[in-house]
Amino acid sequence: MLRVTKSKIRAGFTLLEILLALALTALVLVSLNVFVFSMGELWGRNTDVRLFDRHVRAVTRFLDQQLRAAALPPYAVAGGAPITAQEVRPLSGQSDNLLTFELTAGCRLFNWPDRPLPEVVCSLQARDSQGLVLLWQSRLEKKFGDDPPRELVITPLVTALAYDYYDSDFKTWKTETAIRKDNTGQLQTPQRLRLKFAYGKMTRETVIVLSAPTAGMPNF
Repeated sequence: MLRVTKSKIRAGFTLLEILLALALTALVLVSLNVFVFSMGELWGRNTDVRLFDRHVRAVTRFLDQQLRAAALPPYAVAGGAPITAQEVRPLSGQSDNLLTFELTAGCRLFNWPDRPLPEVVCSLQARDSQGLVLLWQSRLEKKFGDDPPRELVITPLVTALAYDYYDSDFKTWKTETAIRKDNTGQLQTPQRLRLKFAYGKMTRETVIVLSAPTAGMPNF
């Protein structure tokens, strides 16, 4: 017959140990929930900033691609002026000096009732009430030059365009808020284009280099 001694090994946990374990588990879960919710709040708080920056990059990349396409062979020829400054009369009827370029193959954003026409002359204009507007018209249209160009709002978040001119004598850049004229009154094409974006209290500024056409490889 077996004798039970005082040194018998206990099986299981006491009530106090179970309550202590539950309290520690609850504390860990509460801390984890606070961490998760705080991170979610911070992530959501910066959503506007991330979306705004993404929009700025997308618009800048799109314009840079279109301007490069206008300045590169086979559409551009060496010694030509695929990107110029011209006086344009929009639908409003008030002429303005705008940065102008030609897309020989057109653009996917142009809305035509039929197959898109090539040889599209484009201009960029910033308007207070609309944002960045692309004015465009194909040279193959019957009333090219007579009718005002069509208008496409690229983004409502661009508040202004600025133009950078390089002074080779002083080796400095100067930013102008309007297309510059030389001593003879001729419009001068800038070397860089500045886009100014604004959304709420956030502002951004990006720069696009305007390339000149070359006979061979591009110079960038």
